[in-house]
Amino acid sequence: MPVLFIPFLALFAGLCGLIWGADKFVNGSVGIARSLGISSLVIGLTVVSIGTSAPEIIVSINAALDNSGGLAVGNAIGSNLANIGLVLGITALVAPIPVQKHLLYEESPVLLLITALAGLCLYDGQLNRIESIALGILVIPLLIMVVKYKRSHPDVESTKVSSTDIDLSLKYSSLWLFIGLIALLAGAELTVWSAKSVALHFGISDLVIGLTVVAIGTSLPELAASVMSAKRGHHDIAIGNIFGSNLFNLLLVMTAAGMISPIALSSDVFTRDYLALAAMTLLLVAIVAFALLKGRGKPGGAFVSRVIGVVLLSAYCSYYIVLWPSMVVS
Repeated sequence: MPVLFIPFLALFAGLCGLIWGADKFVNGSVGIARSLGISSLVIGLTVVSIGTSAPEIIVSINAALDNSGGLAVGNAIGSNLANIGLVLGITALVAPIPVQKHLLYEESPVLLLITALAGLCLYDGQLNRIESIALGILVIPLLIMVVKYKRSHPDVESTKVSSTDIDLSLKYSSLWLFIGLIALLAGAELTVWSAKSVALHFGISDLVIGLTVVAIGTSLPELAASVMSAKRGHHDIAIGNIFGSNLFNLLLVMTAAGMISPIALSSDVFTRDYLALAAMTLLLVAIVAFALLKGRGKPGGAFVSRVIGVVLLSAYCSYYIVLWPSMVVS
């Protein structure tokens, strides 16, 4: 076990670097966008949304460059599973989360469509460049559609950006952007190296490491953002962040690795991991629909209850039970 002290220490340091770097990267990006006169709406829907997925994106790129495509795909799928089961489950336990109709009629169909397209890419056990580019390029029309829609249907929660970003000058914003990017790159390098070292030591595939340790670690920013948003009453941010992060994980995180280097995947990626993700995504949409139906006409409106939080956490733990045989060294 002493042999693993340095890899585990590097993994902890790498994840800390990713989380801290993502925060500074987002702050710097927001400051630059504000200095250039970009509206808060556009900043919130683009810069901040993509910025929260920055740890996963950088890890995915580094993993692909290091010939660890399985870790990259596992990170994307595992992060989405963690966002739904772990992040949303814990957030609901902290405070019941009110649900708005737009989550069912606007965000849910898009998430289901992108999840289905991701499944088509993974079905044959290959993630090639053409599929990755085709899926990744969908980010552009998606962002354009979202910005146009939100401009015509303003939503206060969607436009909120932390007040700590308002007074940053272009000079300091650029500095924090650079520092954040360096921290992200260094954190990703440490995370990928240490994860591969641990996987090699225990004889576990880099895919499983990506699905578990790396996925949970890179989902910590979403967990922190969602819990704090729920506690402060910014409920649309709390649950909306899950939808947005999962979309970007499939469109940018998974595809970034495939664009760099075609990835050959085991059959378990589709039959076990992707199908688990599809089931969890359907469960998420069903929970939103159930909450809206149950809350119809009630003074308090619709919300995701603490009981649902337990259901989500239980579903996430069930996935780990299915994954356990792949984690046990024979």
